[in-house]
Amino acid sequence: MALWKRMIGLEQPRTEWFCASDAALGHSSSPHLEITYLGTAGFIIQNAARTVVLDPYLSRPGLRQTLSAPLRPDTALIRRIIPHADDVLVGHAHYDHILDAPDLCRLTGARLIGSRSTVMVGRTAGLPSSQLLETEGREDIKSGDWTVRGLPSRHGKVFGRIPFPGDIATPPPWPPRMRDLKHGLVLNWVVDTGGLRIVHIDSADFINAELASQRADVVCLCAIGRRFRPDYVKDVVRLLQPKWIIPCHWDTMMTPLHAEPDLIPTVDLPGFVREIREAGCEPLLMPLLGRLKFPACTTTAPATVEKPL
Repeated sequence: MALWKRMIGLEQPRTEWFCASDAALGHSSSPHLEITYLGTAGFIIQNAARTVVLDPYLSRPGLRQTLSAPLRPDTALIRRIIPHADDVLVGHAHYDHILDAPDLCRLTGARLIGSRSTVMVGRTAGLPSSQLLETEGREDIKSGDWTVRGLPSRHGKVFGRIPFPGDIATPPPWPPRMRDLKHGLVLNWVVDTGGLRIVHIDSADFINAELASQRADVVCLCAIGRRFRPDYVKDVVRLLQPKWIIPCHWDTMMTPLHAEPDLIPTVDLPGFVREIREAGCEPLLMPLLGRLKFPACTTTAPATVEKPL
């Protein structure tokens, strides 16, 4: 680990914290749904017929560039890691959730779906109107045989304040600087595949009333929220009644994708996993680019947990 990282107290997750990479917990020959963790709040959800990507952020520029220079997507890396996508869902328009989404849509022809701020970013980055779909949430959107729905939410406060608040009402510079990308409307996503319902909570807060009418098999849950929102895990489990929770948004976003990630200093990842289990839910902690295969039937455990790409 670099000296500057040791000086500010950054830690790295331990290998033993993660799901076993060689587990065989079901019938691998059965139909399955695969979930890949991209780091930060990013996921790929796919089966043989459909690929939906949430908050992809693979480029991960370092600390100096993030703070002082325009942020440029790493197009070659995006193409290699996500060669196909049908729809790209963005939970909010901060740089670590949206920077790579327009490039991914341009490369694959996928739709970019999200708030007015998200669509503004997509348009500024050069996507045609045919690939942009704006939503204010609470509407079912067909995605092949699947359905996706945005649930209005709110961005969590970090150390007492919301970073880069507000909407993106006019075209931002492209490539943007970090400060150019306000969060806009925050959306939690429900992805209903017919056999498995996944709820994606990509920020450190949520609105109880918006989750109360939903149920989930899997919740992708932002680990930062545990420190800043009381009863964060308990409320999610009580409201959504999931079988499994996949922790996300626990890494600093500023190490290269294939390097050892650093934990966000405020995140107690073992404590987060322990609290999920104590709330009556099974935690599924994945390394960056780790993959889970779920059987078509949601009453059993994930079929396999695979090694990172």
